[in-house]
Amino acid sequence: MDSLQAFILGLVQGLSEYLPISSSGHLEIFKQLLGLDLEAGTSLEFSVMLHVATVLSTIVVLWREFAPLCKSFFTLKNDDNTRYVLKILLSCIPVGIVGVAFKKDIEGFFGGDLTVVGVCLMVTAALLSFSYFFRTSPLTAKSYTPRDITWLDALVIGISQAIAVLPGLSRSGTTIATGVLIGDKREKVAQFSFFMVIIPILGEALLDVKDMVSNISGGGEAMDSIGLMPMLVGFLAAFVSGCLACKWMLNIVKKGKLVWFAVYCVIVGALCLIFN
Repeated sequence: MDSLQAFILGLVQGLSEYLPISSSGHLEIFKQLLGLDLEAGTSLEFSVMLHVATVLSTIVVLWREFAPLCKSFFTLKNDDNTRYVLKILLSCIPVGIVGVAFKKDIEGFFGGDLTVVGVCLMVTAALLSFSYFFRTSPLTAKSYTPRDITWLDALVIGISQAIAVLPGLSRSGTTIATGVLIGDKREKVAQFSFFMVIIPILGEALLDVKDMVSNISGGGEAMDSIGLMPMLVGFLAAFVSGCLACKWMLNIVKKGKLVWFAVYCVIVGALCLIFN
């Protein structure tokens, strides 16, 4: 992988992480378009590194909301901010279980053909469409009173995040659509969705660093298929584009226009299945 390829993948990751179109799925698509044939483990490590960049962009964009949460939680204040952080921690339990128990199985879906990506993009489109039409339907719209995220809501949204580890199944789209379906406020769900990914992504990154250190101490080479410069270029591209996309996505969610991304997911998913 050269620096230009890494830049393109970083740009794709930063933009697609927040938009409900699946960053992991688009990374797999562009790897094939760029002719990259990375081993499953290396491919996943590079994807995790790009996700870390977008996690940092989340913290930068939402710093005014993020800082009070950290202050309350780490000073053990018994307030709404601390309870909000605890809800985030609760939502991370399902994806943590999936990550630990099925890590090798998940890696097998990366670096392969685009059939899984195409099917999962179709599922993403169906979920976005259903959440939109369900809440705008005359049968349900009158009885729909959006609420703040409850403890049970946090767990349900967390389960949806755990399911969305497959490439092509949008994490942000799945979690936001799930939150809207169960009756939460759109803007609250979007912010919660962006915050809840911080812990599992950073946890996965720490595990990857541990594996790379163990590999080096055992006589192996780290990042031998990618290189340090492409990693840095990809990281910066994902961070900058992630900052822009995060702000854009928050505005889109407030306006309830996610359904248009369903059309995009159907088209790209169909192309994946046809030309795979």
